[in-house]
Amino acid sequence: MDKRTLHLWLANPNDVLAEGIAEECDRLLTEDERARLQAFRFERLRHEYLTTRALVRTALSHYHPISPESWRFTLNAYGKPTADADCAMQFNLSNCPELVVCLISHGAEVGVDVEPWARAEEIAEVAHTVFSPLELEQLETLSGPEKGDRGVSLWTLKEAYIKARGMGVSLPLKKISFVFGGAEGIHLELDPCLNDESERWQFCQFDHAGHRIAMMVERTAGPKLEVLEMRPLLAEPTKLSDGVVRWYPYC
Repeated sequence: MDKRTLHLWLANPNDVLAEGIAEECDRLLTEDERARLQAFRFERLRHEYLTTRALVRTALSHYHPISPESWRFTLNAYGKPTADADCAMQFNLSNCPELVVCLISHGAEVGVDVEPWARAEEIAEVAHTVFSPLELEQLETLSGPEKGDRGVSLWTLKEAYIKARGMGVSLPLKKISFVFGGAEGIHLELDPCLNDESERWQFCQFDHAGHRIAMMVERTAGPKLEVLEMRPLLAEPTKLSDGVVRWYPYC
C-alpha cells in the first residue's frame, strides 16, 4: 500500500436485501458482532451495521493477506477500533441509511464522516449546540441553500476531526472551528484546550449520491485519494475515480 494514498470504500446498506447477501455478510462476523447486530431494534440499523462490518473486513483484506472473517479489532477508551493485525493500516468508518464509507491509510490517523444532504434542516436546528461562535457568525451571513450547505459541511468536517483524534464527542465541539474564506479557502482553528495543532491535519470534502463525505488525515506531502465502490455488496470493488479533490491546507 502506497503510504501517500488514501483509500475510500463505499457501500450501500440496501444491498443486504439481495438474496443471500445478508447470510454471506453474517458469516464474516464474530459472535460478539452477531450479538450486537441482533440487539438493534430496527431493521434499517441492522442493515447499516452489517454493511459496515462486511465493508471494513473486505476492504482491509484487499490490502493485507488476512481473510475478511479473520480480522479482530480492539477499541480504545472512546470506542475507536484498530486492527489487531500487525499491518500498519489505520481506518475509520461512517454510516447512514443509504451509504457506508470506510477510509483506509498506511500509518496516518484518519477520520471520515458521511451525511445525506437531506439532514441540512436537522443540522440547522442544533447548530447552536455544536458549532463554534466563529462558525455560527459565518453561518448567519448565509441564507437558503447556501446556509444549509455550509451547515452540512461544518458538521461532517467536525465529525471527521473528532474521529481522527479517536476521542469522539468527548472533545468540546465548540472549541473546533472550520473557517471559510480567504486565500486558504477553509482553515482549521483549534482551542489550546484540545492539545493539538491544526498544522497536523489535512482535510477535504466531496459529494456522492446525495451525500457529503468529509475526510481528515494526518498531514502528508499532498495525499492521493482512490475511491472504490463495492456494489453489489461483497463483489469485487469498482474504482470510481482517482479522487481529484482539493485538500486543505492546499499542498
